[in-house]
Amino acid sequence: MQKEAVIDLSFDIEEGEIVGFLGPNGAGKTTTLKMLSGILHPSDGQASVLGYTPWERKKEFKRQFSIVMGQKNQLWWDLPASDSFELNKLIYDLDDTEYKRTLDELVELLGVSEQLHVQVRRLSLGERMKMELIASLLHRPKVILLDEPTIGLDIISQSKIRQFFKTYNKTYNTTILLTSHYMRDIEDLCSRTMIINHGQLVYDGDLKSVNDVIGSWKLLKIQLSAPVSELSLNGYGKIRSRSELEVVFELSKQDVLRKSKEILDHLPVIDFTIEDIPLEEGIAILYEKGGLPHAQ
Repeated sequence: MQKEAVIDLSFDIEEGEIVGFLGPNGAGKTTTLKMLSGILHPSDGQASVLGYTPWERKKEFKRQFSIVMGQKNQLWWDLPASDSFELNKLIYDLDDTEYKRTLDELVELLGVSEQLHVQVRRLSLGERMKMELIASLLHRPKVILLDEPTIGLDIISQSKIRQFFKTYNKTYNTTILLTSHYMRDIEDLCSRTMIINHGQLVYDGDLKSVNDVIGSWKLLKIQLSAPVSELSLNGYGKIRSRSELEVVFELSKQDVLRKSKEILDHLPVIDFTIEDIPLEEGIAILYEKGGLPHAQ
């Protein structure tokens, strides 16, 4: 059985743009990034990155781009990250002075000076991700392809990495294409969003148009001190899931405060959180409602 992972996908990205690249699992996002980086050779079609055809893998091209995959490691597991950095210095034939200046700047920006000489296996997930970023940026790439760079990280680490890319992009006018399952990553970094589904581009435009729809629904998760009957839950909103002591409601954004107050007043709630609908579910909702607004 043959499956087309990407179909007639076409887009342009200007120098210095940070573009969000979204879509459900299996939509073709990672495949696209792998083609743009030259890891995969497409069965048909063409692409140009910095004036090069990626899958020709010319040395001049490889010195100007970088791909960071949140679920793939490039650092040597049993060695300190500093040793891997030295190896990259040799691979990219970096000048000693320029290498040290770049390394010192990246280490300071990411706040990992104390972890440089620690075995990678002993670092936390967030620390390892920061080291992966340093390794990918030592040669000052003009284009960065980011595939889930904050996956699995805690909220603080996610925030620090987003702030790093804001600063890096502003300083060096680097072009960034970013995939993420976290809407906050996209909101904080991208003004333009492309959405892909079943290998095809279905939206390319302003993030606000998409976020207005996805952000109009919230999830209210409550923890109960004692079980309650299903009848007691009726009228507060659509129940997404429930267990003996936990209930998840889906509420419209405008009803969240009012419904939350009612729930807190009438149910034995000991804790609650209000969260955005997961990005993939939000995109699914858009399709159910007849597609994306202002699709191009």
